[in-house]
Amino acid sequence: MGHGSSGGGRLRRLVSEFARFGAVGGAGLLVDLGVFNLVRHATDLQVVRASVISTVVAIAFNYVGFRYFTYRDRALDKSWRTREMTLFLLFSAVGMVIQNGLLYLATYGFGWNSPLQNNVFKFVGIGIATLFRFWSYRTWVFRAMPAPEAVEEARPLLAREPREQPSRQRVG
Repeated sequence: MGHGSSGGGRLRRLVSEFARFGAVGGAGLLVDLGVFNLVRHATDLQVVRASVISTVVAIAFNYVGFRYFTYRDRALDKSWRTREMTLFLLFSAVGMVIQNGLLYLATYGFGWNSPLQNNVFKFVGIGIATLFRFWSYRTWVFRAMPAPEAVEEARPLLAREPREQPSRQRVG
């Protein structure tokens, strides 16, 4: 195979991964905005508190989507699941700070507090946080496993007995 075909395959896989990430993220966006507006209109909670609640609900929704749809091919054995979930929650929390930090700044720093402004800055915050989440999830949480072809090619090399290294004697 030529070098170009490998790069094309890698690009196709990245585009496919990004599309699946976008599908789950888009559904998560609807969950986040829906819960946000429901909480804002059904309670007297302040805007950022309502946003944190909706973000937590969306994080739970997204974990299920990412684990079983976007990154299903990167399934780890069950012993790694705790590590995966811990990292997912850690990076999701950082994304939540990015997302709600922007909303906080717009609402309390600039006084932009109408329902439309709240939704616009929530949406923009989600967009910025999504870039961070995409990078961190694919880099640290749902790490790519080696391609089956690479594993098969490496198997004979790993099965060989290690060669004895000639001992080196110091000359005096």
